Amino acid sequence: MKFFIDTANIDEIKEAQEMGILDGVTTNPSLAAKENRPYREILTEICRVVDGPVSAEVIATDSAGMIAEADELVKIGDNIVVKIPTILSGLTAIKTLSERGIKTNATLVFSPMQALLVAKAGATFVSPFVGRLDDYAYDGMDLIADIVNIYNNYTFSTEVLVASVRNPIHVLESARLGADVCTIPLKVIKQLIQHPQTDIGLAKFLEDYKKVPKS
Repeated sequence: MKFFIDTANIDEIKEAQEMGILDGVTTNPSLAAKENRPYREILTEICRVVDGPVSAEVIATDSAGMIAEADELVKIGDNIVVKIPTILSGLTAIKTLSERGIKTNATLVFSPMQALLVAKAGATFVSPFVGRLDDYAYDGMDLIADIVNIYNNYTFSTEVLVASVRNPIHVLESARLGADVCTIPLKVIKQLIQHPQTDIGLAKFLEDYKKVPKS
């Protein structure tokens, strides 16, 4: 499974990169707004720091506007992936961009049928939002299971990118179900390595080492 970090903060990206587990970055206007910097400036710096895919979202809601924005976004870096909202006009944009060789990430996916349509349109990634579904008393992981199953049935090349990840269980279940990518906040990435028994065991080893004769 690939790990992307879901942030627009350069320091968080560098910290995740130092762990040796970072494969890419996803951003969106909400994350960029927290940084109080021009979005293009943020993306340019991220592309310099990260070799893997960097998802950058369009603001337009009509297909012509999305395509025009995409043409500008890809000038920032060769690793830019254009995030397109999963709406009717988005399908047209995804199809056109994919035919041009521009990578796309179909975002705000909440149903298996949406995922099927964007795969047929040629999306590089599909981003189902599991945490937001959980908020509405629907098990977001059921959506991941459905999408993985459908894609396997028809050998789509679109990668399943699990988004709106809120906790380590989301990551665990995504891995079990065979999702291709999880995009994860730094806080959750750090939680993945933590276990109380590891801390207890390490403390015991260090304490016991004090009893070992030094010479």
